[in-house]
Amino acid sequence: MLDRTQGLIAFVRTVEAGSFSGAARALGTSPSAISKSVARLEARFGVRLFQRSTRTLTLTQEGAAYFERVAPLLRALDEAGDVMHATATAQGLLRVTAPGDLGRVLMEPLTREFLPRHRGLKLEISLTDRHVDLIREGFDIAVRAGDVADSDLTSRLVARLPMVLAASPAYLTAHGAPKSKEALRDHDHVRYVLAGKPFPLKFADGSVFTPEGVLDADSGVATRIAALNGMGIVQMLRFAIQDDIDAGRLKPVLPKVPLPLVSVYALHAFGRHAPARARLFIDFLAAKLASFS
Repeated sequence: MLDRTQGLIAFVRTVEAGSFSGAARALGTSPSAISKSVARLEARFGVRLFQRSTRTLTLTQEGAAYFERVAPLLRALDEAGDVMHATATAQGLLRVTAPGDLGRVLMEPLTREFLPRHRGLKLEISLTDRHVDLIREGFDIAVRAGDVADSDLTSRLVARLPMVLAASPAYLTAHGAPKSKEALRDHDHVRYVLAGKPFPLKFADGSVFTPEGVLDADSGVATRIAALNGMGIVQMLRFAIQDDIDAGRLKPVLPKVPLPLVSVYALHAFGRHAPARARLFIDFLAAKLASFS
């Protein structure tokens, strides 16, 4: 039974790390020990959990199905150990995914305040605008802006943040500043795209339209760079480009026309009993984002 448990832990950590060496670093052992533990698990089940080559390690169909079942069990074991610590103490590994523009701004307070405050915590952050599958991909928390459709996940509203339309001074000098919402249709736009669909321009009065784009990108970081380089008007979370506005690198467009607030959520699969490391991270996130509301 002990050997089986060790094999299960080695398997889950290998999937999360993407390699035997990564799992070995996480567990404080050698890659060969991890490989042997997984091999014994495969021999016990009589199936291949991974397809191995000299360069890659890929889950088989059986391996993916097994991971989906056992990863929550291992997470529950971590949570059970977490209750042995004081509620103000964060322990262990916390894997977080967040949009690039949000993550870019949050990295400074996370590394300056949060991690030094919780020395027992290891934080792993993936900055991607793609909506990851928390369970299948082994993440603890997803930070998402906009509507949330993941009904099986626990969500907490952590902020409602203002949007802004902006463009570079060079673009506005060359094309003129629009004087109305209708005039936006005659301008170049840098559009944010998620799941293949461009986000429309939305206004507080409920009006919506999708402009033609001269450049589309599925990354807020990329759309910011395009706007800075004079490609067109961009719609972004204000706090993500506030430094650019303050420095004059970008100028607000139609500043007197209100835009709706965007909801930011923290999602997790822990249910009602999230471990201390998750609760403390989400509380910190809410406190930091409150200053941008």
